[in-house]
Amino acid sequence: MAVNIVDRQRAEALIQEQLINTIQQEAPANSAFMSMARKLPNMSSKTTRMPVLDMLPTAYWVNGDTGMKLTSKQEWDNVYLTAAELAVIVPIPEAVVDDASFDIIGEILPRINEAIGERVDSAVIFGNGRPAEWDLDIVTRARVAGNNVAPGSSPDYYNLLLGEGGVISKVEEMGTMVTGAIAAMGMRAKLRGIKTTDGLPIFKSDMQGSTNYTLDGAPIQFPQNGSFDSSIAQLIVGDFSKAVYAIRQDITVKILDQGVIQDPTTKEIVYNLAQQDMIAIRVVFRMGWALPNPVTRMNGDRTGVPFAFLEPATAQTTKKLTLTVTDTPTGDASSGTAIEGATVLIDGAKKLTNSSGKVEVNLPAGTYKVSVKADGYKSTTDEVTISTAAVTKTIQLAAK
Repeated sequence: MAVNIVDRQRAEALIQEQLINTIQQEAPANSAFMSMARKLPNMSSKTTRMPVLDMLPTAYWVNGDTGMKLTSKQEWDNVYLTAAELAVIVPIPEAVVDDASFDIIGEILPRINEAIGERVDSAVIFGNGRPAEWDLDIVTRARVAGNNVAPGSSPDYYNLLLGEGGVISKVEEMGTMVTGAIAAMGMRAKLRGIKTTDGLPIFKSDMQGSTNYTLDGAPIQFPQNGSFDSSIAQLIVGDFSKAVYAIRQDITVKILDQGVIQDPTTKEIVYNLAQQDMIAIRVVFRMGWALPNPVTRMNGDRTGVPFAFLEPATAQTTKKLTLTVTDTPTGDASSGTAIEGATVLIDGAKKLTNSSGKVEVNLPAGTYKVSVKADGYKSTTDEVTISTAAVTKTIQLAAK
C-alpha cells in the first residue's frame, strides 16, 4: 500500500540552511619589505631627492716639523625616490551586494591590501613587475655587487649561511651587520637540519611557546603573501635599515557608481556602471623606495651593497653585460682611450671601470638604463637590452 509522506526532498524549499557567519580563510599577509625597511616621511611630490655621502675625507701624516699638510675633500651624491602607482578596480553588480549574506566590500578590501603587499615585495626584492621608474631590485643589486652565493651540488648550509664566504659574511665585508633575513617557506626544513660541529641545531624555536625564528641573532621572515620567488633566491639577508621607502599616497578607496570600465588592451567598454547597475571599488597606492648606500670606511667606493642572497640549486638565468668606457676618438684614431675609474650606474647599481675601461655584470633579461660619468668628461646616459645572449657595448665620453 502506498504511503504518502512529506519527506525532505518534497520540503526542501522550506528547510532553512544554517549559514556560519564567518568565511573560512587565512588572514591577509602584508609586505615583508615594508615591515623591515626604514620608513621616511611621506613624499610631497612624485620625486624626492635624498643627499647621500659619496666620498670621505682622508687624513695624512705630516713629515717633520716643516712638512706640508695635504688637502682632502668630501663629496655628496643624490639618490632619488620616485613614486610608482599600484591600483586595482573591482566591479560588482549592486544586486550581488544587496543579496549577499556577507559584507562583500569588507571582505574584498583586506585582500586588496594583501595584493598590494605582494606586488611591493615582488618588485622591490626580486624585480618581478618592477616599475620602469624604480632602480634595480635588492637581489639584482646584490648580484651586481658579487654578493650571491651558490649552494653547489652538496650544500653545507651551515657554511653557506654562517661561514666565511657565506651570505652573512658577504654583508659584513661591506661594513654593515645583518639585521634581518627573508626566506622561502621551503627553507625552514633546511634550516632546521643545520647543526653546529657539536651537533646542536642553530635554527630552533621553543617547543612550549611561540618564538620568532632568528639566524645569527637576526630575525627571519617567511613571507606568506605569495611574493617570494624561489626560482631567484632561497634566502636573502641584509641590513634592512639601509633600505628606505616613502609613501606618496596612502591606500585610498573609492566606491564608484558612475563611469565605464575599458579593456586595457582593446579599449572596448566592458562595463557601464550606471547602465548595468554596478558599483566598482577603486584602490590606489603610491610609494617609492631606494637603497641610498652611503660611503663608509669599509665601502669607500659605494660599489658594495648591504644585502646578499643564497641562490637556488638551479640559478636564475642571467647574461653577461660588458661595458667599455672610452673618451671620444681624435684625429685618425678608430677608437677612444679607455677611461679607468669611471662611475657606471646600471639602474642605480654602481660599478667602477677597471684599467681597461671595462665593467662586467650578470643580469637577467630586461632593459636597463646606464649612466656614466668621469672626472673631466661630460656625463652620458644610454640604454641596453639583455635577452638571450651576452651584450657588449662601448660608451664614449666627450671631454668637458
